[in-house]
Amino acid sequence: MLNKMLVVDDSSLIHQMYRLVMTRYKCEILDAMNGQEALDILALQNDIQLILLDINMPVMNGLQFLEKASVLGIAKRIPIVVISTEGKEEDTIRCLKLGARGYLKKPFNPSDLHDLIDRIMPGAVAAQVFNIC
Repeated sequence: MLNKMLVVDDSSLIHQMYRLVMTRYKCEILDAMNGQEALDILALQNDIQLILLDINMPVMNGLQFLEKASVLGIAKRIPIVVISTEGKEEDTIRCLKLGARGYLKKPFNPSDLHDLIDRIMPGAVAAQVFNIC
């Protein structure tokens, strides 16, 4: 079950959009506006289970964050999904080599994000119990 995720994007509108798109997971969502804020949050929160990461941000961009996350071992213990307007093949390959588990290009279909999360985090959605009369 997915309990807590970190969204790293410099757009407050995108943060609001993720809150709507991710309601199916019923999890707590923490917000960071750049890679450095994300590292600061990760230093204080040891129960984050998923990171959604943009590339183009001020202070520390997504690629710089991925490089640090790779060195610090964050990328090995927390799945990172890059969601960015940068959709060139070399960007995707670089992100995956740095430890990202998935890459989606903005704009994206919410069901594509759900499918990706469900693939990289089996059991992210709690099983539903159906009563059959």
